[in-house]
Amino acid sequence: MNKERMKILHVSKATGIAGSENHLLSLLPRLDRSKYEVTFMILIEQDKPLDDYFHMFEQKGIKTKRLIIRRDVDPKCLWEMYLFIRRNRFDIVHTHLVHADLYGTLAAKLAGVKCIVSTKHNDNNFRYNWFFKVVNKQLSNLNNRVITISQWLEKFSKEIEKINPNKLITIHYGLSLDSANYKANDDIREELRIAKDTVLIGTVARLVKQKGHIYLFEAMARIIEKRNDLKLLIAGDGHLRSDLEKQVERLGISNYVIFTGYRRDVFSIMKSIDIFVLPSLWEGFGLVLLEAMAACKPIVATEVSAIPEIVIHGDTGLLVSPRNSTDLANAITKLIENRELGRVLGLAGRERLTRFFTVEKMVKETEKLYESLFRS
Repeated sequence: MNKERMKILHVSKATGIAGSENHLLSLLPRLDRSKYEVTFMILIEQDKPLDDYFHMFEQKGIKTKRLIIRRDVDPKCLWEMYLFIRRNRFDIVHTHLVHADLYGTLAAKLAGVKCIVSTKHNDNNFRYNWFFKVVNKQLSNLNNRVITISQWLEKFSKEIEKINPNKLITIHYGLSLDSANYKANDDIREELRIAKDTVLIGTVARLVKQKGHIYLFEAMARIIEKRNDLKLLIAGDGHLRSDLEKQVERLGISNYVIFTGYRRDVFSIMKSIDIFVLPSLWEGFGLVLLEAMAACKPIVATEVSAIPEIVIHGDTGLLVSPRNSTDLANAITKLIENRELGRVLGLAGRERLTRFFTVEKMVKETEKLYESLFRS
């Protein structure tokens, strides 16, 4: 082992595999092994061991440790993390999401780690709570740098959470186009028995309030009143699945909506659909938007949070106001009726991805930050 390598610990809580989890799957294995010795600590709940996620990192050669967090306030978890950090003498501890920010930052500080970094991944509603804002600001005072994954989140962190602007730096999510090309196949329509001439609208997201599925279903009901040559593919899972399935039944569109549950073959889904829709109520970034752009799919999304940084209205997709099923239906209908517009938007989206949101750019900027911290 090269003793000159920088020892870096990434810490994140995970209960499933979504945006931030996929981001780490892209980032950690690509950090320069000649310069960095990377370890990933996953905070897991007792009934959610996340074996698949754990093994994904092991297969990519990343040393991985699982640590159980039993409740939001868990002194034992903090103590075990402190012991692990002190024993391994990490140069940098890099935390992601709320629980890791709290436990990872405190444990690293207690263990004498010189460089502590936090990445902010979302602008969840609870981040507006006064108590959380106070706690988060105090934690950020212990961070050497705070990464935000979008310019919107940098502004949010500065103005709402009052984090020192000198500590903030934006590093966008990135996507590997090689992954998009090699993992895609053509069997989704055949598997789900969807005819090739059916207009297939799709979304890939956790089934939670943030993602705005209820407005998409209302929009579909409006569209189906005028045409019935389409299907809606709902990929993802979450605690609202039963409620959303009931809403689909109440709207009378069950024959047009397919719930697939959680799927790992996102690029295959993207390749098979005609239009991608993301009706989120807020979104720190929206990695799935890059996956749609990689597949040259036209996008309909809400004009909230960081989405306008990713999708340019009228250039790479169509943006609509949130919680507005009428606007959503009109935008989707526009793309159904104008396939050439959809093709042009999709190609422009792919071009924007290759210019601004590559995984190589994300890794390079992250390594540059590590080097500057280590030198200082």
